[in-house]
Amino acid sequence: MSNDGVNKGRRRLLVGASTVVGAAGTVGAAVPFVASWNPSAKAKAAGAPVKADISKLEPGAQMIVEWRGKPVWIVRRTAEALANLATLDVAMADPESAKSKQPAYVPATSVRSLRDEYMVMIGICTHLGCSPTYRPEIAAADLGADWKGGFYCPCHGSTFDLSGRVYKSKPAPTNLEIPPHFYVDDNVIVIGEDGGNV
Repeated sequence: MSNDGVNKGRRRLLVGASTVVGAAGTVGAAVPFVASWNPSAKAKAAGAPVKADISKLEPGAQMIVEWRGKPVWIVRRTAEALANLATLDVAMADPESAKSKQPAYVPATSVRSLRDEYMVMIGICTHLGCSPTYRPEIAAADLGADWKGGFYCPCHGSTFDLSGRVYKSKPAPTNLEIPPHFYVDDNVIVIGEDGGNV
């Protein structure tokens, strides 16, 4: 066998090996690059529905869950709070939520909820995006003798009742938003889906 035959065989072996290694390297680099086009787990979770266990939520208490990076308030209203809501209609800017953002299946009444006892709303003021504070106490000294409980936005003074309805002559243009939601059972709410309510 001549040296030319050995060199040509060696050359073919080296070219073939280089091609295989190069192709593997290209695939190895392409897989993470293509995978980076897919949304991250965090991005998927940001839009995914969330479940809230309300089994331990006491009357008069509030719990907060996060959905799409926003606080969602769940308030368990007392019988007294529910009775007070209808008396506040005249003080509200939009008592029947005609201009406010809420699913069509949520009643546009003073209660604004699928179940009277539980109020579900996004905890962001509709004025400039601050987060109001929960103020359930009746006749709070700093909010006046007529205060029946609700939410106070410390940024610009907007006030909302326990259904998230904004009082008249306040900076907030609309009531607090109600997200899509449904009840799985007596203890679990899913926020972010309609669950057949439409």
